[in-house]
Amino acid sequence: MPLPCFRLLPAVAALMLLPALAQQPAQEAPTTPSAPTAANTITRNVRLVVLDAVVLDAKGNPVTDLQQSDFHITEDDDPQSIRDFEAPGRFTPPPTVTIESTADLDRLAPRAPVNIVLLDEFNTHFDDMAFARYSLKSWLEKQPAKLDTPTMLIAVTLEKFTVLRDYTQNKDEILKALDHHFVVDPWQLHGGSWLSERYSTALVSLRRVSEAVIGHPGHKTMIWVGRGFPTLDLSKVAVDDKTRLNSAVQQTIDQLRDARVTLYTIDPAGVMFDASKYDEGSPGDLQGSLAPFGGNPDFAAIASATGGRNLYGRNDVDREIGSSIRDGSSFYSFSYRPTNPTVDRMKFRRIKVMVDRPGLKVVTRQGYYPELGPPRLNKEGVAGRNLTREMFGAATSNMVYDGVSFAVRRSPADAKALQFHVDGQGLVWSSGNGGKPRSTRLILLVTYYDKRSNELKHEGTSMSFDAPPGSPTAGRIDHPLNFQFNVSPESKATRARVVVRVEASGRMGTADLDLTNAAAVAQSALPMSNAPVSPAPAPPASPAP
Repeated sequence: MPLPCFRLLPAVAALMLLPALAQQPAQEAPTTPSAPTAANTITRNVRLVVLDAVVLDAKGNPVTDLQQSDFHITEDDDPQSIRDFEAPGRFTPPPTVTIESTADLDRLAPRAPVNIVLLDEFNTHFDDMAFARYSLKSWLEKQPAKLDTPTMLIAVTLEKFTVLRDYTQNKDEILKALDHHFVVDPWQLHGGSWLSERYSTALVSLRRVSEAVIGHPGHKTMIWVGRGFPTLDLSKVAVDDKTRLNSAVQQTIDQLRDARVTLYTIDPAGVMFDASKYDEGSPGDLQGSLAPFGGNPDFAAIASATGGRNLYGRNDVDREIGSSIRDGSSFYSFSYRPTNPTVDRMKFRRIKVMVDRPGLKVVTRQGYYPELGPPRLNKEGVAGRNLTREMFGAATSNMVYDGVSFAVRRSPADAKALQFHVDGQGLVWSSGNGGKPRSTRLILLVTYYDKRSNELKHEGTSMSFDAPPGSPTAGRIDHPLNFQFNVSPESKATRARVVVRVEASGRMGTADLDLTNAAAVAQSALPMSNAPVSPAPAPPASPAP
């Protein structure tokens, strides 16, 4: 069944808007796109670099028969020892397994590669979007009834981020979702006053996907069908706004890489005879529209920085979609610990992956910048706004977030109390020092909806928990949490969307609780290693300052 869509909160979307961008006149021609930049490829706070790479022959076809001994990796020209190696297809779901949801994926095939197809309906003209849908259907109709790779379908406009179909291997379900989705003409394309909203929506969409899927350790191929960024003349933008925009792009790349998302961009405009169709400059200057993923920073640079590719200038969009999906099932995966232990957050570490066999090309990430962990809740400025955007994005989304495993139910004794059980494997505990006990912090957000999926209210808090007595002062603790959170839901509420975030890692999990069923238990997508079916009550946690 297709999932319902949600409304983008204006306050959330506005967090990333740059006022100067909105003031750019439509007559301005864009500058030449800047060179690609690269950023973090490591798991947060862990000095282990994980790479996904596809190897292509001279004709652009994937090569999948290489061994670990065929590869050589350098970081800043220093040879690295490959720690883990995965050949393509190793974790493809077996024929006996059928994936029909994120919960199925994390339970039955926790390391399987997946495809995420996103239809960009806010930067792409109506006729080109119709052709993109036709091309996607043409490709799907040629596939077997059961797809090899679980696939999710998303559509994004300036007003809505809609998961049309959660992960499935049933091609008919994706075709059905396409048939029931109606595209609205993106009239905002015709006015320069909507530039900032279009930039914001592109970045927020990429981040929302990475935040939601980071709990699944398998590789994700994200296929963005659309134009990406609008064209823009950065010479007309204030220096501070330009810096904030570049920083937002860089942070987006970081999040995609942390979540093992490789971005492929497909321009559905094909061969353009009237290049001014997408040009927001003067008719005599087509500099911007000749770059199919226009804008500065260039949207194509995001794909390149994540190890993906940019496909454009062809009318066989169905084959471009197919080649992107083919690449997604042909990735080699490596990990290594850098030989140079020095961590300089500002120094870019360049990675090169080479193969012994001549005539082959390795497409992978360019490198990374060492990064610190996510900001704490009490951070001010941009960090606090980003946290608010991420939390409310998860609360108002119909996408399943699988970064934290938990279960929640209404207390049998008190309808205004929610009982939680959070799996211990996803928690991060501080180190004990000076006699202070180890602790972990969670952020909760509960959003209530009526029977028509209209938002009613939000309730949230930050909580701190001490480790049990006798816990080691350092190292991993696998200790689950049981606690109660008192709420005051609206009388018209029929459903609650619950978001749990581990503050130290930034990972989030979501669950939807049916408020019309007093005995209902909502559980996040990730399978819990030590959770009871119904969470047991525990002493209330102390709110964090």
